[in-house]
Amino acid sequence: MKDWIAGLLAVLGTLLVLAGATVTVVKTLTPDPAGAAAGTDPLGGTAATNGNRFSRWLHRINAADRLIGWGVILLALGAVAAGAIEFNLGASAGTR
Repeated sequence: MKDWIAGLLAVLGTLLVLAGATVTVVKTLTPDPAGAAAGTDPLGGTAATNGNRFSRWLHRINAADRLIGWGVILLALGAVAAGAIEFNLGASAGTR
């Protein structure tokens, strides 16, 4: 079962990274429409202006970069699920 999960996360992560890269390349190669206003997102909303510093930073990241970031996170989770990355935590009380 863990192999299926690792494979699924790897496939989804790869697709997200490729989708983000494709959006970035297409935006680079195509000119902006004349009516596009600076400071708005592609869905027609405006950038977030209130909230804490982290949420403002998160909303400034464009959609393609968010796709790539989520893809990298899924690839890392897939590697953990497959056992390629392993975490060992240990503690001792020091009693004798």
